[in-house]
Amino acid sequence: MRWEDGRESGVEDRRGLGPAHLIGGGGIGAIILAAIGYFVFGIDPRTTMSVTQSLQQEQSPQQHVANGACPQGDETCRFADVIHTSADDTWAAIFRSQGETYRPSHIVLYSGGTGTACGAGQSAMGPFYCPGDETVYLDLDFFNTLDRQLGAKGDFARAYVIAHEVGHHVQKLLGTSDQVAAAEERGGSHGANGASVRLELQADCYAGVWARQSNTKMNWLESGDLEEAINAAASVGDDTLQKETQGVVVPDSFTHGTSAQRMKWFRAGYENGDPGDCDTFSRRL
Repeated sequence: MRWEDGRESGVEDRRGLGPAHLIGGGGIGAIILAAIGYFVFGIDPRTTMSVTQSLQQEQSPQQHVANGACPQGDETCRFADVIHTSADDTWAAIFRSQGETYRPSHIVLYSGGTGTACGAGQSAMGPFYCPGDETVYLDLDFFNTLDRQLGAKGDFARAYVIAHEVGHHVQKLLGTSDQVAAAEERGGSHGANGASVRLELQADCYAGVWARQSNTKMNWLESGDLEEAINAAASVGDDTLQKETQGVVVPDSFTHGTSAQRMKWFRAGYENGDPGDCDTFSRRL
């Protein structure tokens, strides 16, 4: 992927600041993030929650760092900045074409743990989007996990992860995530056909939309890049992760969709670059 000439808009770099204060306390935010760690990355939620609780007890007040350029020579930071900026730019253009205004998301790079509006963030959770502060949180060490433990190699696999999280920001702006939350509070469907699965698959589709439209603009994809993203989508399917971590697949506990579904919906977004093809809520998964 020829990303080096992409535009940068800056990141909030909290790396090296240590654990930060938990904004808004523990509770449901920490529980949700623990669930993300388990169902996306195969991490025991009890481990995540215990770490979260220890962070709450030991951390100092939240340290904020103004958005700025990455340190000189930090190419991984620059990569995250370029991809995040490209995703925001792509969606801003899409919204503009529909007569709407796009509010850019933020990206925070951290190491170990950090405070968020959704509770304590911890690197074991993997990348996540917090709708409370409209921010993508990323510990760059996750890219090593993606490569070595999940078998999803390549820079475009990493780009897919960031684009997926920005997809959740799009859902926040469109009101989709709020609608799903309300439906689940009313006792909506869960598991393999549930609303949370459909929300995640739509974010995969939105990542595909970004991939198509950004490549049309930048011509930055190289041979094998698309396969890297599809392989990444497959590696974080609920069925694949459950089989690897617990030896059995439990569809009733799915939150993100199977490997086949995640690949299918990424491809659906990439095929035409049209977010209209990403209606996972009324179509067969």
